[in-house]
Amino acid sequence: MASNHTADQASPANGRISRADLESKFREVQHDLQGRLDDKKQGIVAVATAVGVVLMVVMYLVGRRSGRRKTTFVEIRRG
Repeated sequence: MASNHTADQASPANGRISRADLESKFREVQHDLQGRLDDKKQGIVAVATAVGVVLMVVMYLVGRRSGRRKTTFVEIRRG
């Protein structure tokens, strides 16, 4: 299996990983993820809004149907 590491990603010559190495790598990963999230944020918000509207309509219709089944009609007769 081939290694995916490039020369600049290799550990230092002494074999120890410093705190600065870890911090720089974490910043790089965080920056990459933040960029991806920013790109997809508008789509995620649009989908979440659509799902919310659909859920509200479904709950309205279910509640309306339930209310119709439980409604009692009282007939008043004068006689």
